[in-house]
This record gives sequence, structure tokens and C-alpha cells, in this order.
Amino acid sequence: MFSDDTRPEVYARFERPLPSWYADAKLGVFIHWGAYSVPAWAEPIGELGTFEPDHWFTHNPYAEWYFNTIRIDGSPAQQHHREVFGGAPYDDFLDAWRAEEFDADDWAALFARAGARYVVPTTKHHDGICLWDAPGTPRNTVARGPRRDLVGEIAAASRRAGLRFGTYYSGGLDWDVADFGPILEHIHDDQRPLDAGYARYANAHVLDLVERYSPDVLWGDIEWPDAGKPEGPECFAQVLDAFYAAAPDGVVNDRFGATHWDFRTSEYQQGRDLEAGAWENCRGVGYSFGYNQVEGVEHHLDGPGAVRHLLDVVSRGGNLLLDVGPASSGRIPDLQRACLEQLGDWMAVNGAAVHGTRVVDAEVASPSGHAQDGSGAEGTWVRWTRSGDGSTLFAVLDGATGMRGTAPVGTTTVALRAGAVDLLGAELLDGTPVPATAVDGGVRFEVPASASQHGPAVVSLPLRG
Repeated sequence: MFSDDTRPEVYARFERPLPSWYADAKLGVFIHWGAYSVPAWAEPIGELGTFEPDHWFTHNPYAEWYFNTIRIDGSPAQQHHREVFGGAPYDDFLDAWRAEEFDADDWAALFARAGARYVVPTTKHHDGICLWDAPGTPRNTVARGPRRDLVGEIAAASRRAGLRFGTYYSGGLDWDVADFGPILEHIHDDQRPLDAGYARYANAHVLDLVERYSPDVLWGDIEWPDAGKPEGPECFAQVLDAFYAAAPDGVVNDRFGATHWDFRTSEYQQGRDLEAGAWENCRGVGYSFGYNQVEGVEHHLDGPGAVRHLLDVVSRGGNLLLDVGPASSGRIPDLQRACLEQLGDWMAVNGAAVHGTRVVDAEVASPSGHAQDGSGAEGTWVRWTRSGDGSTLFAVLDGATGMRGTAPVGTTTVALRAGAVDLLGAELLDGTPVPATAVDGGVRFEVPASASQHGPAVVSLPLRG
């Protein structure tokens, strides 16, 4: 991701309005699955953006960074790798990866039930292993390991389930093509491949993904090789030309370096300053994107916690890309599956407060309660959205905060300008009336306990014209 809002001239032609499907989607599912899912090990220390870089990389909670962390002398991951795997070469995990329980249609059905509108699997992470028969490398899941086109299976199943499909591709790092040693603090330019040869290699990969799978989302990571940015034979603009020709309403994130983007990204607590305009927050159900067998219940969002994070993001104008990290077998781990199933139970009743909604003017209503990171004032947790046609206001309320659990709110006062809504029309989304009274400081709701059966309660009110 980068913060400069000025596109280089060669990329100016790609600037366009945000497609309505993406603006309305609000929720996508990220998938991190790779050879790193075999060891499935990291220290669950917490969220990105809450630690100093030197501590973060040595104790990295991202299991998908296993190949980096085990090479940091003195790291707990290095000790674990020696004790459990005898210091085996990383590629042994590729050959041990079988994906024997993988059922792409089961995954897609779960994601659709959760209320997701798009799916973005990793096609190549920083270890350089590709999840399709990628050109120019035998380190892929068709030639080795699962011996299956995992990208193709996920793409087909996602579309059968009515979901949009995207592709994640790590253009900034490839520890097979160019290994400059372990990253200890920051990802400096001398620790990533910048040359024309790698630009041709990466361009060929993304072009192949576009030609085979016609993705609706191009999701880059870390950066893009510098030699592939300026106008010329390796220019990334040629990839974008092919992408938009295949998907005219496609979208591109902001992690292809200083080239082009349709939306900004934040990750857990990092990059919060970029959450403006069109943006997307990504995070795992736990502290890792890839499956981490060390994580317990206390490290995971449950359904209500995922709802609160989703509504915190959506109420501020963003999308949430919520990640699952399958086990190497292809099974979605129980805690992750439970989170998505519980989220789906809530969305089945309350999805109108999420899909297609827009930000509420601060002069109409204000949020309250803890932010997702635990900061902010105490009291009832409240977030606001409005329907895309501007006719309905949604108050999402919970007596609990944080990663897990929910609690009824009962009688509570919210920061809402009473004259902006029809209080007599206040109701739950199943039609149950909710008593609403104008009081000093806002509006008092008497929310029935049944409203919190699956998570935060939702009260809808007609907006006055």
C-alpha cells in the first residue's frame, strides 16, 4: 500500500468510478492456504499495528510467514522448526501438502451463507509457491503437493455460489526467485526483487491468472518490481489493460506499488490513516491469516465479534475482507467455521443493515462504545448505517465489545437526532416494534432481548426526507 494520491501518468487512464457491486458488497472472504498450512505454527502475540517491527518479525503471529520467521536466529519459530521438523527444507511442506479434504463447493457455500459477496484466495504468497499451473515455475500445486489447480477449483465454485472471484498475488516478495535473507524489521528495497526479469515473471503470472480465471479483483501485496512500473516492455499497465478488458467492472487494490488502485487497504490496526474514500480492511478470524494450530478460542473472533468488526468498518464507509486459513487437508478449522456460521445466522436476519448501505451523516447520528481495538468510551456499543436509497436508518447495538460474545442492550439512549427519523416506525428487521422516545441527548430505545439472539441488535427507523 502507498499513500501518494497522485498516479503516475502512464496509469492515469485507469482511474474510474468505483463499481457499484464492490461498493455494495461490504463483505468478502480472504483465503490464505499454502505449504505453510502444513507446519501451521506461529506465536499468537496479537494484531498487526500494535507492535514494533523488530518484535513483530521475530515473533510473527502470521503462520504464512513461517519460512521467514524460522530463519531469524533465536526466534521461537526457528526453535520449533528444529525440534519438530529437524530443520527440514521448507519445500518439504509443499510435497507433504495433500489437500485431501478440500471441497471448493463446501467452502463457497459457507462463504455465501456468511453474507460474503466476493472471495479472494492467495494464488502465490511470499514463499513463491503457486496454487495453479503457473508459467515459469515447477513450484506449483499442479506439479507437486496436492497436484490440483486449486485456484481454478475455488474460482469455479465461487461463481457457482453467486460470488465474485478475485486473486491475491504477492508481487513484492518471492523468496524463491530472489531470497535476500530473512526480514527482521522493515521490508526495505534491498530485500525485494526490483529487476526486469522478475517484472516479466510476475507480469506473466498475473496475465495468466487474468486469461484463465477472469478475476473481478486483483489484490496485490507488499509492492511491485520497480522495473515493471515505468512505461516500457515490462510495464504493469499492460497487465491492467488485459484485466479491465476481461473485467470492465473489476477492481484493483493499492499494494502494487506506485501504479494504480481502485481502493485503499488497511490490515488489522495498520494503515488506518488510509481508511478514506474507497477502502477495505482485511484481517483473519484469528491473529494469523494462514492456519495457526497454536491459536485458541481467546485468539479468535466469534460471530458477534465479527459482526461488530464488520459494522465498525461498514459504518465508516469500508468493506471487510475477512480471512480464513484452511488446514493443509482443506478443512476449514472449527473455530473459523463457527465464526462464519454464526455471522451467517446474524446476516440472514440483519443483512439489510450491511449490504448496499452507506455512511450516516454525523449530524444525524453518532457511534458510541469501544472501537474494535478496545479503545473509546464505555457504554452501549452503537454503529449506524443507512439504506442506499436513503429511506432507512439502521442502528446496530450491543452490550458487549471485543472479539467474542454478545449481550442484550435493554433500555439505552443513543446519539440520534430525533427529528431526522420517524420514531413511531422503529422496529427490528423481523418487524417487531421497538419503543423509541426522544430524550435529552438523543433517543431512548427499549430493545427486546430477542434482538440479540445471534449478535448485535438492529433497529431500523424511517428517515425523514
